[in-house]
Amino acid sequence: MHNVEFKAELRDYDLARSICSAIGATEAEVLEQTDTYYKVPSGRLKKREQTGEDTEFIFYDRANKAEARLSHYVIYDEPTARQRFATDTLPVLVVVRKQRLLFLTGNVRLHLDRVDGLGDYLEIEAVVSRAHNVRDCHEKVHELKSKLQPALGEMLSVSYSDMLLSENEIDVEGLDPVSSPNDDAESPSQ
Repeated sequence: MHNVEFKAELRDYDLARSICSAIGATEAEVLEQTDTYYKVPSGRLKKREQTGEDTEFIFYDRANKAEARLSHYVIYDEPTARQRFATDTLPVLVVVRKQRLLFLTGNVRLHLDRVDGLGDYLEIEAVVSRAHNVRDCHEKVHELKSKLQPALGEMLSVSYSDMLLSENEIDVEGLDPVSSPNDDAESPSQ
C-alpha cells in the first residue's frame, strides 16, 4: 500500500482544528497510540497499540524529506509480524506515545498529534488507490497544506521516532542486535 504524506510542527493546535472543520473535514475520533519501533536492516517497523483496536505491526519505507513524500507500507497482525520479522528478538529503538485527533476528508487523513516529549504536529496522509493516483495525492496534500499554513511551523523530514532518538542521543548503529536501549535503564521516552 502507498500514501503521500507530509508532516510539520503545529504552532497553533486550536487554529489547525478550526481550519480542519472549516474546510469540511470530519472530526472522526481521538486516538491514544503507543508505537514501539524496532531496529530492522532496512525501512522501519513499529508495533502500534491503541485502545479498542487489535495490535498491528506496520512496516514502512520512505525518504526523509521536508516535503510531501511517497510512503510504502504493509500492515501485519501480531502472529504474522512475529513470523516474518522475529519481533520477539528485535531490539527496541524507542517508544513513541501520542494523542491523535483524526480528521477525514475524502481519501485523506489529517492527524493533529500531541507527542509525548516532543510537542504538537500535523500529519497529512493521502491514500493512493486506483481512484487517487500518486499525482492526485500530492496535489491534495499540497492544497491542504496551503490551507493549514497559518497554523504550521517547520516542515519535518523525519519521523517522531527519529526525533526522540536524536533528543535522547541514542546511537542506532551501535545497538547490540539482541538487546535494546531500555535493557539497563528506563528510556526517557517511556
